[in-house]
Amino acid sequence: MIQFEPGKVSLDDLESLYRHSTHFQIHPGAYPRIADSVGTLSRRIGEGETIYGVNTGFGKLASVRINGDSLALLQKNLVRSHAAGIGEPLPANIVRLMMALKCISLARGASGVRVELVDRIQQVYSAGIIPVIPAQGSVGASGDLAPLAHMAAALIGEGDVFYQGERIPAGRALQMAGIASFELQAKEGLALLNGTQASTALALAGLFGAWRLALCSLTTAALSIDAAMGSSAPFHDEIHQLRGHRGQIDSARRLRELLSGSEIRESHLTGDERVQDPYCLRCAPQVIGACLDQLRQVAATLKIEANAATDNPLVLSDGDIVSGGNFHAEPVALAADQTAIAIAEIGSIAQRRIAMLVDPSLSFGLPAFLALDPGLKSGLMIAEVTSAALMSENKALSNPRSVDSTPTSANQEDHVSMACHAARRLLEMNENLAGILGIEALCGAQGVEFRTPLATSPSLQHAIRTIRQHAAPFDDERMISPDIEAMKTLVLSGDALCDVQQGITAIEMTP
Repeated sequence: MIQFEPGKVSLDDLESLYRHSTHFQIHPGAYPRIADSVGTLSRRIGEGETIYGVNTGFGKLASVRINGDSLALLQKNLVRSHAAGIGEPLPANIVRLMMALKCISLARGASGVRVELVDRIQQVYSAGIIPVIPAQGSVGASGDLAPLAHMAAALIGEGDVFYQGERIPAGRALQMAGIASFELQAKEGLALLNGTQASTALALAGLFGAWRLALCSLTTAALSIDAAMGSSAPFHDEIHQLRGHRGQIDSARRLRELLSGSEIRESHLTGDERVQDPYCLRCAPQVIGACLDQLRQVAATLKIEANAATDNPLVLSDGDIVSGGNFHAEPVALAADQTAIAIAEIGSIAQRRIAMLVDPSLSFGLPAFLALDPGLKSGLMIAEVTSAALMSENKALSNPRSVDSTPTSANQEDHVSMACHAARRLLEMNENLAGILGIEALCGAQGVEFRTPLATSPSLQHAIRTIRQHAAPFDDERMISPDIEAMKTLVLSGDALCDVQQGITAIEMTP
């Protein structure tokens, strides 16, 4: 059980929840602030004050005043009308993360909702009820309105959910779980719908995946360097200290550690006429390191956003209730675009290493396409082509989404962030990158094995043993697709090729 203290939630805890479906609870210390905010809201309503979204219509209809006896119906109508998403449902772990993020936001005590609403989200989560949330429909304007409306609908027994392995009506699932009916009060529907929790959950998922893949790429890069008998000189610590970028320093150190003890390294010191290696080897610390630093900046942004109050209006500490724009997801959109560029670049340089290894004019003595009998056998020729296709897809997907604003809601929402699909495309990009790195792992392992009787380092021997548990050497021609899929799955598992062994220094995502 993870206990979240709103405003102080760590990315490590959020990643644990995302990867392991960990149960959570809101720190009890948040509850007095929640109660104070709803008390302030109730008092202001009782005094006859006009408050946006509480006793008025929404968006362009904000000038329409709603009678007091219709305030609860107003909130239910809001949820129903905004549940307009389409497309495939978001993955269950993304939805769980959304629910936790919404609890954290509401528990900041600035949303004017009851403690019972925060408890309801935790109760539904703990029961294993997963709202069916269509992936498409948010432009990241007043937050992720459509996705969050589908989540909110499930909390009050409307729409569909996944429960006990089935897709069933939410009302039925709540009954089966023994959860009582729940009626939204003033502002509670609006507080659930306003916010960036869908975009932020998707962006966090993209970040968590990209970070693991970036570390994995250092292992596959080291395999490629040893397979190509590349030089270790470019990874000298002082080179990178003289530039000063943390990610570059970390990457160079990891490559030195992975290559330490390689007999192939020692053989390279004499009898090699090459002066310099291609950039895909020599500049691996500069490129991968820059991506690590980019992802660290993203982590800093998303940690702030995960802890933020992002609905509207907000109940301030002095008792004022102010309509603002914290729901605008621009920080998340820009962070997602940064992540996309990093993913594309990690894959781009990895693909060039693959191309180098299969090219006999560049691979320093390796057979063409890493085949035992080139000509009769094609070896890893088309695996390299597949990696190029995946690289090209990621280049196209990395084009920025945050610049593609379009006015909505009768021009009331005249600049929007596009954060939700900026973040959602990261899931596809990480899948593509995992395919590229899986192919590099196959090529690197095959290339190192061609260097026998020279042995690679103990760390890379461990990596090759892991690879060979999932894909045998390419001694004879066979359909290669199953091997690529197996390696992609291995890479996505995260730990196998980027785990910290003895003598390997951890690289932290902490900014």
